[in-house]
Amino acid sequence: MSVIQKIRDKYAVVIVVVICLAIVSFLLQDAFFGKSSIGRRSTSVGKVNGEELDISEYQQRIDEAVNRYRQQSPNGAVNEQTRQYAREQAWNEFLNEQIMNTQYEKLGIQVTESELVDQFTGKNPNPVVVQQFTDPKTGQFDRAQMQQALQSIGQDQSGRMRTALQQLEQYIIKSRLQNKYSALIKQAVYYPKWLAEQQLKDNGQFASLSYVSVPYASIADSTIPVSNSELQSYIDDHKALFKTEEARKVEYLTFDALPSSEDTAVALKSLFETKQELDTTSASDIENFIKRNSDIPFFDGYVSKKALMVPQKDTIANLPVGTVFGPYYDNNLIVFAKMIDRKTMPDSVKVRHILIGTKNPQSGEGLPDSIAKIRIDSIENAIKGGADFKALVEQYSDDAGSKATGGEYDMTPATPFVKEFKDFAMEKPKGSMGVVKTQFGYHLIEVLDQKNMGPAVKVAYLGKPVDASKETDSKAYAAANEFASQNHDQKAFEKTIQEKGLNKRLADNLRPMDFVIPGIGQARDLVRWAYDAKKGDISTVFTFEDKYVVAVLSGIRKEGTASIDEVRPQVEAEVRKNKKADQIIEKLKSPATLEAASKAVNQPEMKADGINFSTPFIASMGFEPRVVGAAFSKDLGVAKVSAPIEGNGGVYVIKVDALQPNTQPQDATTVSRAYEQGVRSMLDGQLYEVLKKLNKVEDNRAKFF
Repeated sequence: MSVIQKIRDKYAVVIVVVICLAIVSFLLQDAFFGKSSIGRRSTSVGKVNGEELDISEYQQRIDEAVNRYRQQSPNGAVNEQTRQYAREQAWNEFLNEQIMNTQYEKLGIQVTESELVDQFTGKNPNPVVVQQFTDPKTGQFDRAQMQQALQSIGQDQSGRMRTALQQLEQYIIKSRLQNKYSALIKQAVYYPKWLAEQQLKDNGQFASLSYVSVPYASIADSTIPVSNSELQSYIDDHKALFKTEEARKVEYLTFDALPSSEDTAVALKSLFETKQELDTTSASDIENFIKRNSDIPFFDGYVSKKALMVPQKDTIANLPVGTVFGPYYDNNLIVFAKMIDRKTMPDSVKVRHILIGTKNPQSGEGLPDSIAKIRIDSIENAIKGGADFKALVEQYSDDAGSKATGGEYDMTPATPFVKEFKDFAMEKPKGSMGVVKTQFGYHLIEVLDQKNMGPAVKVAYLGKPVDASKETDSKAYAAANEFASQNHDQKAFEKTIQEKGLNKRLADNLRPMDFVIPGIGQARDLVRWAYDAKKGDISTVFTFEDKYVVAVLSGIRKEGTASIDEVRPQVEAEVRKNKKADQIIEKLKSPATLEAASKAVNQPEMKADGINFSTPFIASMGFEPRVVGAAFSKDLGVAKVSAPIEGNGGVYVIKVDALQPNTQPQDATTVSRAYEQGVRSMLDGQLYEVLKKLNKVEDNRAKFF
């Protein structure tokens, strides 16, 4: 015991220090190396009520949105503007999920498993389910088809059916939650009967007025000085009118690297050399020639003369076969057009077909060629023998896209169809039927109708852009670089522009996630610079396609209340109006009669009829709610002269000449219902925006994009 006591006495302080150091080291380790460490770069692109959206999840959402846009695009291409739409869509989906899920949780709104099952198998299935399993022939919901689809999910080895079902279930759950929440809010809308009765009473009369008005425009603005302190005082008193979001103001110069006359001459020389080969290229080789040499794709089809959409269209349409016309300009291209062929064709046709698909080498789906040919021949014989074409489409056709229309398609010479199919449809006379083989299989095609026979042409276009040469591009960059290097602040920037007569441009109200600047196009780098720079900073040279840009950050607007400089014209107008009103009221004082008011301000007496409390607009005055309110004030009554009224367009003195009853019959119940219906209809468009303002949203996406 004595040994232990000696250790306690001698090393107690040391032990305490060691323990303290261990605790501190543990805390520092978490701070610097943990998930929320101060040394770790945040990967959060934003928060909603503390719930983070990680950059990886956000990017996944963007990719999903981009894929949806790509599927909707005719050629599967997605440009930068569409990607920006996808970014905003992904962010708004996250906001909506977090905000609405919080509301659902607070109110205990949920969709149970049994409710979800009922959306499929109940007496009244969800409209989306009904749409998915409606028989196209009868237009009726096919419950048996739905049951069969649900039962076959377990047998689907690819998993696509299960994924589709899960997506459908998620959509139904989300819509049911939204509907329940919306119903709760809308059912809370209430307009009391007593308030409706008071409204009917207020609107129960029409007034006729005599009045004297002094328009604010009768006093010159130059006679009403305003100070910055007066402007700031007005802003402080009306902060709700001047709420602002974070933004930047940029002024910039562009130095365009546009092709010079020398560049155009070089391009023309090259094009004329290629044109010599175009002259001698046969119709059979023209497609490959155009692919190798032209920036305009070759369309291996005919276009009706009326549908030809090119410069010099009449001249080109009348070219003899084999003749070349040009050069001419088509946007930024120099073009030669060669007439390949011309025909007399309808400008539209209606056809129907049955497709028997042949085996696809990639997917393995479809029939062997020989079996497919036997089947299509049998179908043709059956139809010629009197079988119903539409019934056979439904039973045999492998073209799912046309089954709902009985195999029918409407086509024009320019419709992008597989060539063999279109050639038959456009060239065979009405009533023709035949078998055509394409890359998809065997088609039995019948031409049902043709309209407006006329000339159609096949034209090949040899088009080349006139690009700026390296020398031209270097000159533009050198000019931009020289300007940026010689002007280091905003004062020098402005002075040089004035001295050289340069064309300065303005990009105002740039938001943190903007990608496009008018006059430049895609300019995300410039927007990012604007948010990193200080006011008055001059940028380095930015490169955007065919132009170079030098910018100055001329304004920084923070979230909150607008500064005087941002709203000066608007606030000056309001402050001057108020000061003019004070002057006019001082002149009028408290007139005993309208005649006295008229003499005091040298303005005539005027009349206004048909004024009702429910409408703050007077035909001879404009929007003047204060005048309307005064006309029905109990303190004024009939034949009395009002005190001066400060209105929107001037100062008014009024006298009510007469009050007539409103004879239009209305009852309190109708008024209540109309009000409640109006509020409910507005909720769908405004409720989410209100909820968004009530939640704490932090957007950090600009740090990553």
